[in-house]
Amino acid sequence: MPILDLSPGDQTIIVTGDTPVLEVYAALPPGLFPPFPPVELPGGVGGLVSRGGFGQTFFFGAEVLGVTFRAPSGRVVRAGGRTVKNVQGYDLTRPFVGSFGLMGEALEVTLRLRPGLGVRHVSAPGSLEALGHITARFAWQDGGELHLLHFGHAREVERSLAALPGGMDVTSPPDLTSRFPAGMGVGVGAALRDGRFGWVNGGQAPPVPPLFARLSASL
Repeated sequence: MPILDLSPGDQTIIVTGDTPVLEVYAALPPGLFPPFPPVELPGGVGGLVSRGGFGQTFFFGAEVLGVTFRAPSGRVVRAGGRTVKNVQGYDLTRPFVGSFGLMGEALEVTLRLRPGLGVRHVSAPGSLEALGHITARFAWQDGGELHLLHFGHAREVERSLAALPGGMDVTSPPDLTSRFPAGMGVGVGAALRDGRFGWVNGGQAPPVPPLFARLSASL
């Protein structure tokens, strides 16, 4: 089972790295949401965490509570988790998030869930630059189409999406996996982009600092 453990009371979920994004949404009870939009992307949750998320307008790393990963050396490393107090040594969860595979492959991921009474996903012609300040939890641009998604109190949702007047409701979760047969990487001038990167086929990773490269090589 890709969903290893769901704890609505703790507002956490543990999944295998290869769990498809939309399967996480399907497993959750009403009123709880993961830290990513309902958009199917290549590599499942593990690939999403390795890329540092998609479309979020908040700090994604704080929503990943733990990760068990296989380092390039073959060593299996368990970092963080649902309960992180009394854990000794370095916390490798934050460095793993957004490492683009340099630190290895995610085997299990522990995610924080957030509550919300309502959710809405709208799209309309536009661009991230023209929109300016964004209060919606998720925002991305696909060609000339801008997408905003927010969950929370009903008034909060409508207020956050008011920045995109005339937005049409998106009722079917987009599946973008077919656009990235060779992996999802970073590129310039991409049709699909969010507030951090343009996303292209091929799995290209952004450059990393030498210190981070040494950390990864030591695992």
